[in-house]
Amino acid sequence: MKLRDIPSVNSILESLSWEEVHLPRSYVSDIIRKELTFLRKMAKNGKRLPDKQAVLGLVRNAVTEASASGFSQVINGTGIVLHTGLGRAPLSKKVLTTVVRDTAGYTALEIDLATGKRGERLDHVTPLLSSLTGTESALVVNNNAAAVLLVLNSLAEGKEVIISRGQMVEIGGSFRIPEVIAKSGASLVEIGSTNRTHFRDYEKAVSKETGAILVVHTSNYRVRGFTKKVAIAELSVLARKKRVPLIVDLGSGALFDLQEAGLPAEPVASQMVKQGADLITFSGDKLLGGPQAGLIVGRKRLISKLHRNPLYRALRCDKMTLLLLAQTLRTFRDMSVTKDNLTFSLLTTPRKTLRRRGNKLLTSLNRKTICRLGIELVDTEVEAGSGSLPTETLESVALKFNTTGVKASELARRFRQSDSPVLGYISGNRLFIDLKAVLPSQDSILAAAVSKVAEILL
Repeated sequence: MKLRDIPSVNSILESLSWEEVHLPRSYVSDIIRKELTFLRKMAKNGKRLPDKQAVLGLVRNAVTEASASGFSQVINGTGIVLHTGLGRAPLSKKVLTTVVRDTAGYTALEIDLATGKRGERLDHVTPLLSSLTGTESALVVNNNAAAVLLVLNSLAEGKEVIISRGQMVEIGGSFRIPEVIAKSGASLVEIGSTNRTHFRDYEKAVSKETGAILVVHTSNYRVRGFTKKVAIAELSVLARKKRVPLIVDLGSGALFDLQEAGLPAEPVASQMVKQGADLITFSGDKLLGGPQAGLIVGRKRLISKLHRNPLYRALRCDKMTLLLLAQTLRTFRDMSVTKDNLTFSLLTTPRKTLRRRGNKLLTSLNRKTICRLGIELVDTEVEAGSGSLPTETLESVALKFNTTGVKASELARRFRQSDSPVLGYISGNRLFIDLKAVLPSQDSILAAAVSKVAEILL
């Protein structure tokens, strides 16, 4: 085919079956132009073009790929339950089904059905949050960084925020606590050293210019050895005396003692309240097991001030987030969680259960597939992910692929591009598909993917 024979955008548009194309016409036109531009460059560089039917096929394939949803459900074989790249906390079908039912069409987001008057969207979650944390009131924004930003802007704009040098963390994506403080309009006052901060350091730093004392839980790393930090109970005495708010950023956040569920200990929000914190912030999509959100709990007087801040309007959550959060909070019963909280269900699955599932999966594979891919079931240690429980590992089990003649990177690519995408990890030049974050309902799908990859490669 010659340059002049390349079909026009309109002719290709007219040839498409629009019942199968779920995209705006303008976007499809852009895709076609991009493909045709590439073909014209090929022709001008003296390269041979495919025939007209092949060109139409290439363009239609590009449109078909773009028509597919950009959000693909994957099998998480990385072992990381709270995987940022995979949406952090996984949500159960029961929670999602309830939310879809309640949000289809219209929902009473800000209407009080009893009075018929304008209501408050936070009423769907505030009573639950306040009860679970033992606080007077609560507020929800779109993530924990936003929560810290709103708190500092509302309480300390134009004033100073005191924080220990050992707590000036980077919270992911290169965003750092000092930068969040600066954006809030407050001035940072660093005290102590990286590993040791004393009560006297806080006491000396408090002045008439102090807007708040900020304590940041180092949820994504630990400093061990010759260390010193001041207890919240001690700081609360100073904060009350000097009449400045004490803010605690818990990061990952926990609503109950995780050790009761067989997990490593983390600070509990209700304990921070009992020790005297005025406001506590934490994430909704980490140890809570819910949607991305920033939760702020504490004194009603301060929460009301945050609510009146115009910045809150820019940071508030939509109906889907609030209803997902409400359903997630309902999974916490008797200060523990039910199986409806998928995050905790996965985090607390014991190794013996994973091994039993792994053996069953291997039994479903034919012997030739196991031998070709050199599959064995091995014990592993994994992390919770997203900076949660950073220095602790969780017991798990993984499929280890000891293939010969096929690189681990190529094997991993094949799994990612299978009909049901599977993500694993490479260690020691071997591919591992860990079962810690694989849903039990996905075991048969994973087995089918393994068989398919073996068939294609070998």
